[in-house]
Amino acid sequence: MQAPNVYDADPIPAEALAEIERMFTNGDLFRYTSENASVALLEQEFAALLGSKYALAVASCSAALFLSLKALDMPRGARVLIPAFTFAAVPSAVVHAECTPVLVEVGENYRIDLEDFDAKLAAGAEAVLISHMRGHTSDMDAILARARAHGVPVIEDAAHSLGTLWNGRKIGTLGKVGCYSFQSYKMVNAGEGGILVTDDADLIARAVIMSGAYEHNWQKHPVVPERFAHWQNKLPLYNTRLSNLSAAVIRPQLALLDDRVSKGRANHDYVAARLNTSPALQVPPALPQEERAPDSIQFNLCGLTPAQAKAFAGAAKARGVSVQIFGQSTDNARAFWNWQFLGEVPELPKTRAMLMNACDVRLPARLSRDELDYIADALLEAAETASKVLPDAA
Repeated sequence: MQAPNVYDADPIPAEALAEIERMFTNGDLFRYTSENASVALLEQEFAALLGSKYALAVASCSAALFLSLKALDMPRGARVLIPAFTFAAVPSAVVHAECTPVLVEVGENYRIDLEDFDAKLAAGAEAVLISHMRGHTSDMDAILARARAHGVPVIEDAAHSLGTLWNGRKIGTLGKVGCYSFQSYKMVNAGEGGILVTDDADLIARAVIMSGAYEHNWQKHPVVPERFAHWQNKLPLYNTRLSNLSAAVIRPQLALLDDRVSKGRANHDYVAARLNTSPALQVPPALPQEERAPDSIQFNLCGLTPAQAKAFAGAAKARGVSVQIFGQSTDNARAFWNWQFLGEVPELPKTRAMLMNACDVRLPARLSRDELDYIADALLEAAETASKVLPDAA
């Protein structure tokens, strides 16, 4: 069989197409055209899905992270702790909010190093922004307890974690605010888009106004009117709203989420079990408190030299399976040393060592067992090929 195509996004449900056609007919694309606009309905439905009081849909998860920091009224230059293993958009959101990203070491299991976290929290921080990168949950019990002890709010970047549970609670609802992505490669695909959830009335009021609810458009958000009235005209507008067109694409997919999560987890665990039969490949296990919702798989190369790692990626590619080795992929936006916009980037040896051996392969929930076997076979064969390459080969 041919290598499966893992990069096509899932098709848009028929219900969305019908709603889009209606919008094209009447031009009803702006979220504030009516009180029952698609974006408003999405916010109500998403909040109910997550068990949160409030939700605000915006242009991207990056915008949600940025607005979260602004809504928390972080002072200029505020130190915000973030994992050093994340996507460049996360430190970028911190910079946009005029705060200072403080990178925290991440271990070989892709989770935040609590010893380094403790040291940097004790050195001073105004907020913690935890990325559940590629759906891997750090020890949230420990992180929340430590942040609480220091009086520091926690923002969850749950872009990769819609559907993940921690001790039975939905990831993204553990901290002060949680942010999610609707980009094409996430569990819910709108091409672009994001949403934040919170139970904090003042935070949602500030975020709504700054997202672009100018004049009295905040009245079309059926929540905390007294707080909106308090903050009107006192906050800058960043105009990062979601359109009704995107919301129409998202809403029918919410009903499909449980099935996608279940299939994605089964796919991941099946391939993980196969990869772990190779001495050269290792998939870190989930933490006991964590029930994941993966749409990709990450694994470490064990005992391979840089030359052998390169040979591994090349052999997998020759079989039609693209492998991204985070630290060895040119200009990778997940390698912290490429974030030159931060100025002097700190040396983080644990994170660097992990990134040089950490691999990433997409595993969409739609894949069949035969397609999963093809991917697993290609990776296992590539590992065998790489192990035969001379360690010092150029």
